[in-house]
Amino acid sequence: MVNRSELPVPDYDHLPLGSLEHRIRALDADSLATLLDHERAHGDRAPVVQVLSTRLDALRSGRAEPSGGDPAAAQPEHAPAPDGGAATAPGNQTDTNQPLRHGVAGQTPNREIRSGG
Repeated sequence: MVNRSELPVPDYDHLPLGSLEHRIRALDADSLATLLDHERAHGDRAPVVQVLSTRLDALRSGRAEPSGGDPAAAQPEHAPAPDGGAATAPGNQTDTNQPLRHGVAGQTPNREIRSGG
């Protein structure tokens, strides 16, 4: 069993599935097998097991090859803002990536009302 700090993808347990799908493309079959064993022993999340298994099968059958690149490199979901601070949305408001809340003052943007005519 591999220690979490030794996994081929940093912060593996905290990555969303979409990011994981992109990062595993750079891994070889042995690294993928390590991740798959870790996933089955810990979270055993069905969608993650499916993605890892499918990619591992493709590598082992020769239908795919590692894409190159570095799965440990900073990715958009973890990349710091250019000024070293938090990423901000247009208008210098922090983007919380949350859906708009209806009926809560100040959290739903004003929308211009157009009259038909």
